[in-house]
Amino acid sequence: MSGSVATIPLLNLAIAFIPVIVVIVIIARWQLGFKSSAYAVCRMLIQLLLIGYFLTYIFKSESSLVVVAVLAIMLFSASWIALRTISVPRKTLYMKSLIAILLGGGTILILMSQAVLNLSPWYLPSYLIPLGGMIFANSMNSISLAGERLETEINREVPYAKARSIALQASLIPITNSLFAVGLVSLPGMMTGQILSGISPLIAARYQIMVMCMIFSSAGLSAALFLTLIKNDLKKQ
Repeated sequence: MSGSVATIPLLNLAIAFIPVIVVIVIIARWQLGFKSSAYAVCRMLIQLLLIGYFLTYIFKSESSLVVVAVLAIMLFSASWIALRTISVPRKTLYMKSLIAILLGGGTILILMSQAVLNLSPWYLPSYLIPLGGMIFANSMNSISLAGERLETEINREVPYAKARSIALQASLIPITNSLFAVGLVSLPGMMTGQILSGISPLIAARYQIMVMCMIFSSAGLSAALFLTLIKNDLKKQ
């Protein structure tokens, strides 16, 4: 196998959209609202193309301020999107979501990048930005699941302490399933990418172990912090 990843020709890449179109047609025929799925696919395509060009520039940057600015945008966006499953107005909970992801995810990002990887320079864009994206995305999803579940349990008049435990457990189901399945059912994206690029599977496994620890801890810490911070906000509803 070649030591570098082969470039996918655009014509070949177009083939990947054939099964996508099939699924969208099925959704349309079953009257499930195909416009949302079609919009999501189109948005994915545009966003990834744009971010590809954008990251090409960022990865060449030698400015720590640029990297920090990108991470800040990720953080602010994730904090806002995380609240879409909760009926409480986003403006009310936004700062608490931001604090939860900043502390729960930001701490893990610093630990992994500076203590585990020992990045040099500390803001190395090709590592810090992808890792930050994974951490903030998982923290966002965890908060979203936890907040929605806590609100549901509180509305059912379940005591806060018990509702909080149920919500935290629910928020960790996806990542816990991933921990059970990794290496047995699936090879995660980062490990697969490294193997395709010619890196030894043993080295790739070390990176993936770090990633799994990273996303589990960031998701758990962010959700726990958020559930603690919004205790009184949900009780008022």
